[in-house]
Amino acid sequence: MSALHGLRVLDVTQVLAGPFCGQLLADMGADVIKVEPPGAGDQSRRALGFSMKGDDTAAFLAVNRNKRSLTLNLKTDAGRDAFYRLVRGSDIVIENFRPGVAKRLGIDYEALREIQPRIICASISGYGQNGPYSARPAHDLIAQGMAGLMSVTGEPGGPPAKVGISIADLSAGLFCAYGVVCAVVARERTGRGQYVDTSIFEAPVAMAVFESTELWGLGRVPKPLGSTNRTAAPNQALRAKDGYINVCAANERLWRKLCEALGRQDLPADPRFAENMDRMAHQSELAEELELTLVERDVADWVDHLLAAGIPVGPILDYGQVFSDPHTAARGMVVEMDHPVEGTLKGLGIPVKLSDTPGSVRRAAPILGADTDEILCEIGYSADEIRRMHREGAA
Repeated sequence: MSALHGLRVLDVTQVLAGPFCGQLLADMGADVIKVEPPGAGDQSRRALGFSMKGDDTAAFLAVNRNKRSLTLNLKTDAGRDAFYRLVRGSDIVIENFRPGVAKRLGIDYEALREIQPRIICASISGYGQNGPYSARPAHDLIAQGMAGLMSVTGEPGGPPAKVGISIADLSAGLFCAYGVVCAVVARERTGRGQYVDTSIFEAPVAMAVFESTELWGLGRVPKPLGSTNRTAAPNQALRAKDGYINVCAANERLWRKLCEALGRQDLPADPRFAENMDRMAHQSELAEELELTLVERDVADWVDHLLAAGIPVGPILDYGQVFSDPHTAARGMVVEMDHPVEGTLKGLGIPVKLSDTPGSVRRAAPILGADTDEILCEIGYSADEIRRMHREGAA
């Protein structure tokens, strides 16, 4: 049995942040029903990146596994009534409409808790349900800029740079899943559901743990540092003979061990590098000195040598190397799924391993509406009623 077995989630989300949240819950065993508009479905099925064999994009397939797809037109009375009937037997509803849209559709928390007092409703929006920016449209790129990420990413003096992955969207989905699970635990004590509100703006702001302390503790606005660290040096990417290597000698013991392993016992005696604050103040000169030695040998040689000396170190891999790495395989971070159109699909594994109630990858992302009749039948619709809903465009 998986950790969330027995929980039913209605996933009324599109694109990335919301679907990722739903997939996290589904991976841990929840029955996640993806509620989509008939005909079009989640807009990312057709309008986000490339497709492979079928019509659905690879981006859609990546964040909607372990779900069932139900098509309902929530703008129709029949579609909304079916949704309400589903809510009566469900635990969680997640949506990522702009603030106010769920209320106009009649599926906001105030409406749904009248039907099911134990329901947990979760919203992921651009900026949250209140505040001066709440009505603005949002995007991962916009959120990264407004949350400060782009002011600290990239090389010093360079143009603004975004984090390479969609960190604002994905972290918002992660925080929302965390909030939902917290609400489920609270419901065990209180017997009541509640409303969960997060945003793709707040998620990256909440990750500024070092940057906020630099601002508040030193009165200094954080700037981009390339690969270097805000709190210790050397802790960065350094050039070797055939590429770059990440070296983290973040305390005095490791710093001296590094110098010994490199044969550079002269460096601790240099007043520029004597203490951590000195090294922080002279990071460029420190990198130049270390690279004078590192460029003499290949990355693989240095990784083996420095690991043997007890120093945290690693190569910088591209994704082709990451997903062919034996440790990635050993940790189960590449999985395969059978899809009725795409055939065998590769996907990311589950990064949280529970010893007694582990998650699992049970099915690939669903074809649009593939489970509509099955789900409607589960909640008491007859075959004639289901056919009528299809005819009238309600399902």
